[in-house]
Amino acid sequence: MNQDGAAVLDTKLGSIATLNSTGAYVWQSLERGDTLEVIIANLSREAETPHKTVERDVLEFVEALRAQQLLSH
Repeated sequence: MNQDGAAVLDTKLGSIATLNSTGAYVWQSLERGDTLEVIIANLSREAETPHKTVERDVLEFVEALRAQQLLSH
């Protein structure tokens, strides 16, 4: 991870997914155990973006991670 984002290595599939800085923030927050509600609220506040917009984007991102089997829950 760095200021530009992150790379996630899937050792089972032997693939790498790259994340932008917002994706990396969500990833790190999930690793810490933050709830989606907390992540969405924090991003909305920090980016000064409407809650519903952030919520939609975060939920889509998390679903994409699950579809790629990078998240199990």
